[in-house]
Amino acid sequence: MSNRDYDSTDDQGGRSSRYRGRRSGGGGGSRRRFTSRRKVCAFCLEKTRTIDYKDVSTLRRFLTERGKIKSRRKTGTCAKHQRRLAVAIKRARHLALLPFSAARLPD
Repeated sequence: MSNRDYDSTDDQGGRSSRYRGRRSGGGGGSRRRFTSRRKVCAFCLEKTRTIDYKDVSTLRRFLTERGKIKSRRKTGTCAKHQRRLAVAIKRARHLALLPFSAARLPD
């Protein structure tokens, strides 16, 4: 590495090239990275055998405001329960217990 990597400033607001990718702000002296807690599957915690398509209040937690099924990454469900959840939501939609999409707004 050359001296230029650490000491030079560019036309990026006068910052050195070393700090170009970092966000500024936030006091505190520690430089630890933010690590979020690992999400745990709600169905595994309750030891649920089946996901009931008639339990609309539970299924609504896994839908967005627009009526889409939330991803595993956002909800924290495991792969097995995510597949069963998707089937239950689709069954509930078919029986008109859940909407296929968001309600249409009045014009």
